[in-house]
Amino acid sequence: MPEDKRLIWELKHGDKEALRQIYMKYKDTLLTIATSLLHDAYTAEDVLHDVFVSFAAGVGRLELRVSLRNYLISSVVNRVRDRFRKKKHHMVELDKVAPVSSDSDSPEQSAIFAEELQLLADALFQLPLEQRETIILHLNGGMKFKEIAEVQRIKLSTVQGRYRYGLEKLRTILRGESKK
Repeated sequence: MPEDKRLIWELKHGDKEALRQIYMKYKDTLLTIATSLLHDAYTAEDVLHDVFVSFAAGVGRLELRVSLRNYLISSVVNRVRDRFRKKKHHMVELDKVAPVSSDSDSPEQSAIFAEELQLLADALFQLPLEQRETIILHLNGGMKFKEIAEVQRIKLSTVQGRYRYGLEKLRTILRGESKK
């Protein structure tokens, strides 16, 4: 994206407004991915801010091999993995999860939507991390399987398999055929 290259150039040359523009452009996508992977909106916000602090600190050495969007998504995924590796992540109770809103005017429909979304998020969180990452990057991040393979440095067939097996397991969980 020419705009991203311009913003990175401006940021490398001391323009702090460029960082704000990059943040505003990608924060929603990155936060959605982090929240989906972590199942915790507050920790996801921490991850997002950590990624941007690290990005700003290292921008002088930055040489992108992928798009800025995919680079930032990859950074979020790596931060999430680090949190799981360090065992700092923990499941939160439902009352600590940030409320979900919908565009519906009806309180009943909003409640049903929130409940269904919570069931889906709970089921998604039961998947192995690799499958969950692939599904979230494809559906929420809008990444193609080839892009996911490049960012994660794995084979395309592995990405496709993780996606297919993840969806199958998700269907099984949602049908109530498996508790974990």
